[in-house]
Amino acid sequence: MFHSLRRICAILSRRHAQDAPTDGLTVPFALAAGLSGAAAANRIVITAGLAELAAGAIAMGLGGYLAARADREHYQTERAREFEETETKPVQEREEVAEVFRGYGLSEEAMQPILDHISADRTRWVDFMMRFELGLAEPDPRRARRSALTIAGAYVVGGLIPLLPYMLTATVRVGLVVSAAFTAAALFSFGFVKARVTAMPLWRGGLQTLAVGGLAATAAFLIARLIA
Repeated sequence: MFHSLRRICAILSRRHAQDAPTDGLTVPFALAAGLSGAAAANRIVITAGLAELAAGAIAMGLGGYLAARADREHYQTERAREFEETETKPVQEREEVAEVFRGYGLSEEAMQPILDHISADRTRWVDFMMRFELGLAEPDPRRARRSALTIAGAYVVGGLIPLLPYMLTATVRVGLVVSAAFTAAALFSFGFVKARVTAMPLWRGGLQTLAVGGLAATAAFLIARLIA
């Protein structure tokens, strides 16, 4: 159970890093659009947007930090378990190494010298098991801090795009129009680039990201107009 939870945390850490710019664009813009729909003053939109930006960056960064920490703790736990098992169950552990080599088509005779060499050093033995049995690479000890800073920074940069027009224009109406144009262009561009990395059709990736942000902002705007 704990193994699965830590694996989930590792996946979430990577997803946080990938989605932080999109969330930074979408959430502040949806909030600003909603407040614009309620005919709020520019300063109210800016203040609320910056407050959300700070809270969102802290939450996203902390989430990335904790997920990366969980990933490292998972690695350390599994490594300690492998050290214990090579001492208490050496025959079974040696057989697990043999299974790996059988998967590569080595004969029993050919793998014996390799098994002897690997099992002669426990550290080397455990390193082999971590890499080839569990498929785990040792996480960088600085990854948690770097992940937190990267995710939080990406969220802030993304969030400033929809808020800057309100800071540079005189009225909420003009700020909303310019913010919508900037945010749409940024969402499409990010989706376009992300699609290129993930081998998705480029225009499809851009339009999907734009659609998600547009739906969120439209919903916030309409709800605010209905309530106001």
